[in-house]
Amino acid sequence: MLQALRNKMHGWPSIVILGIAVFAMSFFGIESYFMSRNDTFVAKVGKQEISQQQFTERVNQLRQRASAEQGDSFDGSVFEQPATKLQILNQLIDEKVLAKANDDLGLVVSNQAVRDFIASIPSFQLDGHFDPTTYRTVLSMQGKTPAMFESEIRASLEPGLIPDAITAGTIVTDADLDRYINLRLQRRTVRYAQLPQPKVDDAPVTDDQVGAYYAQHKDEFVTPEQVSLQYIEVNEAGLKAEAPPTDEELRKRYEDEKQKFVQPEQRLVSHILINVPKNATPDQQKAALAKAQKIATEATPADFAQLAQKDSDDLGSKRAGGDLGWLEKGVANAAFDDALFKMQKGQISQPVLSDEGYHVIWLRDVRSGAAKPFNEVRDELAKEAQSGSRERAFNELAGKLTDKTYQSPASLEPAAQELGLTIKSTELFSRAGGTGIAADPKVLKAAFSEDVLAQGNNSNLIDLDTGHAVVVRVDKHLPAATKPLAEVKDRVRQMVMAERATAAAKKQADALLDRLNKGETFDAVAGSVQAAVKSADGVVRTQPGLPPELEQKAFLMPHPTAGKSEFAAVQMGDGSYALMALDKVEGADMSKIRPEDLNMLRGQMAKAYGTEAAFEFIEQVKARTEITVAKDRL
Repeated sequence: MLQALRNKMHGWPSIVILGIAVFAMSFFGIESYFMSRNDTFVAKVGKQEISQQQFTERVNQLRQRASAEQGDSFDGSVFEQPATKLQILNQLIDEKVLAKANDDLGLVVSNQAVRDFIASIPSFQLDGHFDPTTYRTVLSMQGKTPAMFESEIRASLEPGLIPDAITAGTIVTDADLDRYINLRLQRRTVRYAQLPQPKVDDAPVTDDQVGAYYAQHKDEFVTPEQVSLQYIEVNEAGLKAEAPPTDEELRKRYEDEKQKFVQPEQRLVSHILINVPKNATPDQQKAALAKAQKIATEATPADFAQLAQKDSDDLGSKRAGGDLGWLEKGVANAAFDDALFKMQKGQISQPVLSDEGYHVIWLRDVRSGAAKPFNEVRDELAKEAQSGSRERAFNELAGKLTDKTYQSPASLEPAAQELGLTIKSTELFSRAGGTGIAADPKVLKAAFSEDVLAQGNNSNLIDLDTGHAVVVRVDKHLPAATKPLAEVKDRVRQMVMAERATAAAKKQADALLDRLNKGETFDAVAGSVQAAVKSADGVVRTQPGLPPELEQKAFLMPHPTAGKSEFAAVQMGDGSYALMALDKVEGADMSKIRPEDLNMLRGQMAKAYGTEAAFEFIEQVKARTEITVAKDRL
């Protein structure tokens, strides 16, 4: 065919066809080759992309945090729901918007703010104070350097710069405070009467009535779905540890982990900071340097603390005379660190320039690094070795159990026989849980999952606690079923009688309420059914002693007009009714509010208003920003 085409393609027709082909290729083939691009972002904020990796990392961080906080009640499936994923993505979008706004406004997280935040973290403290050794040890266990961690903290603080600035500038006026307090501590005066149960139709409940009620309320007579489980359990506490390690093995462990027992060199430091604005002019820089040089020249150890209190721009250490405590290498910024560890004890430095400004440093003392001797840590090493031995045995057995139950998903027998473990059983239980392992939320979730319940497979290894895990499978399954009428007939009869009583109580209450609204007095109406009238003056929200149904209704009723009460019939929790009269509404008694409580409330309101204003700011910036969301990539 190709040869035939070649034979026929001569002259101007061939030139025309060839030209069309080249034209088509240039605009559709080659262009698409060069211009094609596979977008992978999950969202795009202006020109900034949020990658799938960033999104996944954030989801994993939140999942781990939720798991740590919620413990056994943690449900990881929440993080697979589209609504949750979109909520997390919106948080990332807000952070991108705030980061752009920070750049536009020149806002940055200061080094001092990073240090103060790190120092406040309890896991880095010893006896309530920041401890550099603990700090470096914890980070080392996490595989991080101080610089890496400080970068993470700085990034985590950046989204709060604008909200914090807005909150700091929020003003709550006295009028705002009064309005809120008058609403929150509003007082209402009420009268109420608990109505007696009226006479109920005591005619026998017929079989037809029982049948009709049963047919209309079948969902109230259901035996819940139930399962019983077979399971294999592995528990570290019951495993035999290896033989205790010899001194030679412990000494080798000591040498391998010696860094863990070394106290690094520390320096006791004070400083005076002369701040240099981020966008400082040359004159401002010169003025700051001149001031720092003057302090460095005149300062002595005797008056350094006094000078710091007077001249330092570091609010965190100013009140303490510039005291920064014991520092070790890598805690401060690079320029400060470099100068500090070149100084001699007692020396006061010349100005040292950092991102924050000029530091005048006084090295007050030096504590040399030292390692604890082997004999001092031998028992600790032996204890760790024994604990590690059981942990290794548990991990090995749990790993084998996982493999075996995965290889034979329809039975626990092969795994039990090969590993010498016992298959145990539970009683029947519903989705509400049972006893033993059936009370564990993770076991419940697995037992009623699609894979285990519907497909009949073994579960994955379920961690009940540290060093304690199970694999389960469904032994028996009883689907939810409506109980037959014969089984619940007496209960249905009681429910019909209760329904009659409720209807009679409502009918009586409505009739009495109608009499009140037509002008009869509250005492007369209540007295007609021998109901005692009670009064409650100055009722506030969460009023002790007043039934909650009455309190809630009292604050939902409209304000009474002068000389005229508002009335209501209120159904109580037991199905009975009460009549209520709202006689008066008053504002808060400001004389009973302490000044310190007012100040605390003002701060809380400022924070709430600031949060709302920050949210509005973010929404306004987002409205001016082109934002693209790829929901299909979440």
